[in-house]
Amino acid sequence: MLSRDGWGGLAVAAASLLLFGLTLGLKDNPMVPIGPGFYPRIVLGLTATLGIALLVLDLLRLRRRGLSGDAKPPASAPSDHFAVVLHFGVFGLYVVTLPYLGFRLSTALYVAAANALLEPPRGLKGWARVAALALLTTAAAYIVFERYLLVLLPRGRWTGF
Repeated sequence: MLSRDGWGGLAVAAASLLLFGLTLGLKDNPMVPIGPGFYPRIVLGLTATLGIALLVLDLLRLRRRGLSGDAKPPASAPSDHFAVVLHFGVFGLYVVTLPYLGFRLSTALYVAAANALLEPPRGLKGWARVAALALLTTAAAYIVFERYLLVLLPRGRWTGF
């Protein structure tokens, strides 16, 4: 029997492949060198590959467990549904703040908040790690999207930044 990881990998791979197939029907514009399905195909192909990898790893785990004769599944950590809801709330707040604070400031705050929720920082060194990760992630996303891919990212109404 597959674990939640295996079922999740199967679901992600199936959904990604379905959506990938739908991108093949997008009409290309002869005036633009890259069609509208180019970037979605990259993301969906990578997502499908990772989903399949997760499924294969789970199947290998099942096979190893079957060969060793261990019929008892490994103990799983108790689920923390509140943390999942909290992260969705933080992401929703990020989406709401984008038009007001802009991409750079909202993204830095979101990454810092999500990182602090995943692993609460201890002491000044922990907070410095949270701040560094937030700044580096925001800078990398800004450079890749705004400068390299020429995607216009939201500017803040309140900040103009």
